[in-house]
Amino acid sequence: MIKKAVIPAAGFGTRFLPATKAQPKEMLPIIDTPTIQYVVQECVDSGIEDILIVSGKGKRSIEDHFDRNFMLESRILEKDDEILYDQMKHIEEMANIHYIRQKELKGLGDAIYHARYHCSNEPFVVLLGDTIIDSVIPVTQQLVDIYAQYRQTIVGVEEVPEDKVSRYGIVGGEKLSNRILQLEKMIEKPETKEAPSNLAIAGRYVLTPEIFPILEKTDPGKGGEVQLTDALRSLLKQEDIIAYTVEGKRYDIGNKIDFLKTTVEFGLKRKEFAEPFKAFLKEILKEDQ
Repeated sequence: MIKKAVIPAAGFGTRFLPATKAQPKEMLPIIDTPTIQYVVQECVDSGIEDILIVSGKGKRSIEDHFDRNFMLESRILEKDDEILYDQMKHIEEMANIHYIRQKELKGLGDAIYHARYHCSNEPFVVLLGDTIIDSVIPVTQQLVDIYAQYRQTIVGVEEVPEDKVSRYGIVGGEKLSNRILQLEKMIEKPETKEAPSNLAIAGRYVLTPEIFPILEKTDPGKGGEVQLTDALRSLLKQEDIIAYTVEGKRYDIGNKIDFLKTTVEFGLKRKEFAEPFKAFLKEILKEDQ
């Protein structure tokens, strides 16, 4: 049983400046819920409540969000708003969240290396803090179930259009079933002709503790950062790795246009204002014709 999760959330979020000058990109809200809360909720819904968030300078608001705010609670109670009060209590009590700072931004691999003492000799899940995956069965639960079957490192992947493979880390290997691939290669942002498949890494992993000594020895790669993909390629020389095509829709909040698309789609899913919001969008589109 996997009991621990690691959420890297230390990046500057420069693509969202100036909004991220004083707040983390992981705290940008999808309507009224910070992105990282969706990620933490995915862990909780998968039965994992021991979570390490790897943060950095200027990320204190993440800690404050999951901490208790007595003054706010008192004000909500004064207004006799039980629904909102229960929402606040849920955020405060949803998981046991720990924090460690990545003092220098040396890449995703280095961020995960900071979790070595927290995870010790146990397998653990990794969820990118700016990626939401909407699914019936939480994607983390899907990966945990596959790990229970294979007892190997699991890389969550998704199908992407062939003309967009150059935007992602792409995997290739031997197909074991409809959704399971025995990994043979991983290529970071390949040209279309060089891509071994159209399966892109989806920001969800189950990693074994064997990754830590490899990360320690992994030299900085692209962008001068320690890349997790480089470490996984090294691990692949020592042991088998499974790629699992996740069931669900991934929302990458890492760029502005996808952030806008995510907000619209999530808005249309909310019963309390889906219909007026849809009517507004139709009106706007009609005006543009």
